[in-house]
Amino acid sequence: MPDADELSEFLRGSDLRVTRPRVAVLSAVYELPHASTDVLLEAVRTELPDVSHQAVYDSLHTLTAAGLIRRIQPSGSVARYESRTGDNHHHVICRHCGSIADVDCAVGETPCLTAMDDHGFTIDEAEVIYWGTCPTCSNHLS
Repeated sequence: MPDADELSEFLRGSDLRVTRPRVAVLSAVYELPHASTDVLLEAVRTELPDVSHQAVYDSLHTLTAAGLIRRIQPSGSVARYESRTGDNHHHVICRHCGSIADVDCAVGETPCLTAMDDHGFTIDEAEVIYWGTCPTCSNHLS
């Protein structure tokens, strides 16, 4: 996980002002992949107890717009954030406990970006979600 100096460089490299809330939010997203806004708010408040909800929401929005983090929102779930960006990976989600894990593209070099019929669109991202039962829940269900 990057330290505070590296996170500050990420912000500067994206032409963003370095603020304590932004660094804390970015750090929390790295520490807690696929975390919800509420979980990230709690994590940020351990470092910055007086940070407002709005500062965290604004930071998440800004960091997402800059491409430093990615926002995902699986069906039936709240928005979640991750630091893995730019590689068009996918996710697998447990139907029982809601745990989420990253999954690389199915085969080869991002085959999911080649649609059967693109309707004239230039496709730059595909969102695929695999649903199933995680190993922990499988053990409890059997």
